[in-house]
Amino acid sequence: MCRHLAYLGPEEPIGSILVRPPHSLYRQSWAPRRQRYGTVNADGFGVGWYAEGDPVPARYRRAGPIWADQSLADLARVVRSEAVLAAVRDATLSGADAEAAAAPYTAGPWLFSHNGAVKGWPGSLGPLVQTLPAVDLLSLEARNDSAFVWALLLARLRGGDQEGQALADTVLEVAEAAPGSRLNLLLTNGEAIAATAWGDTLWYLSRPGGGTVVASEPYDDDPHWQEVPDRTLLAASRTDVLLTPLKDPSDPLAPAPSAPSKEPRT
Repeated sequence: MCRHLAYLGPEEPIGSILVRPPHSLYRQSWAPRRQRYGTVNADGFGVGWYAEGDPVPARYRRAGPIWADQSLADLARVVRSEAVLAAVRDATLSGADAEAAAAPYTAGPWLFSHNGAVKGWPGSLGPLVQTLPAVDLLSLEARNDSAFVWALLLARLRGGDQEGQALADTVLEVAEAAPGSRLNLLLTNGEAIAATAWGDTLWYLSRPGGGTVVASEPYDDDPHWQEVPDRTLLAASRTDVLLTPLKDPSDPLAPAPSAPSKEPRT
């Protein structure tokens, strides 16, 4: 479906995160190692990052494959940031939205990406339309499942919900309406990362000297990468990672969520 990555840590060129590692997100666009659905992520890409002193992120997106963009190499070489979110896309359904359908989506201080697919889209989420203000529906950036999930999440964020709670509630709402959906969501405000593992792979790395990477799959063979269990909410800062199990609403036998577990840095 796609691959995505978020980074918080010491300032460095975004290319050292997205391009330079041996199994970087750039390489995952044509040679992912752990992708369960699809094989090539050539239907667009995007990079979002934060500049010092500005809470509103910048964003660079294109409709084509990341390896075909001649401007990215210069951008990745000179742009430096302490917080980045990026994604390469394998479209579930073809459409005319092109660049607008490529993550990250953004509003205010947030960057968002969705790795997965909503089962039965668009009909399955029809009942959820009434939960959104009309202006939010008319303002959808693209006509795909990810953009609609973003609208559901953004409504919660604007309503004052904390990032992790908003992410978890959105996943559970969509999973109940469309059982069998894959909902690996990734969100950052430049100071923290929230993510869900729901139907696809998710890993994190606590980097020596500070810094956290959350990604669909490891970008190198560092043994400190940790896989996030399925049906889990991840909340991360530059120094800590917390994992909280999520209860699948379509499985009445699933255990109730337990207290978050704090993952020690190594």
